[in-house]
Amino acid sequence: MPAVSLIIIDGYNLIGIQHGDLQKERSALIDRLAAYRKAKGHDITLVFDGWKSGGQKDMTEGIAGIRVIYSRLGDRADLVIKRMISGDKKDWIVITSDRDIMAHAWASGSVPVRSEVFERCLHSAEGSGGGDDAASEEDEEPAHKGSAHTLSRKDKALQRVLRKL
Repeated sequence: MPAVSLIIIDGYNLIGIQHGDLQKERSALIDRLAAYRKAKGHDITLVFDGWKSGGQKDMTEGIAGIRVIYSRLGDRADLVIKRMISGDKKDWIVITSDRDIMAHAWASGSVPVRSEVFERCLHSAEGSGGGDDAASEEDEEPAHKGSAHTLSRKDKALQRVLRKL
């Protein structure tokens, strides 16, 4: 089994907020991530905005082996994610399509993966019982400089991470 990775997910960025029942969507995502965690063994942290209805501090709970964090009142999940990847100098895999968080992740030594790419990894794991065939699917903008056959450092890091997912 490949090494366990630390994954932090921008929850609403992954599921979107255009749903009638956000609680149902959050629960469904947690269920999917729990099955993914069971198949892959990764350590998963899922962060949701609590900035409109949160408490005086971030709320953290463990659900089915997934650490779920709701940001405190007035804070967005973005701030929590940035604080975590800056403070915990670990090799985070950051799931988001938010450009600001992605740039912060790269600057902090973490590797961001676009939400839609991770969604394909989740879907593939659900369909194949944890196979790695989604790792080859990538629609990131190439950051090539120089030879067309040479990948940039970021592209190499991203490809390495995708093989783990």
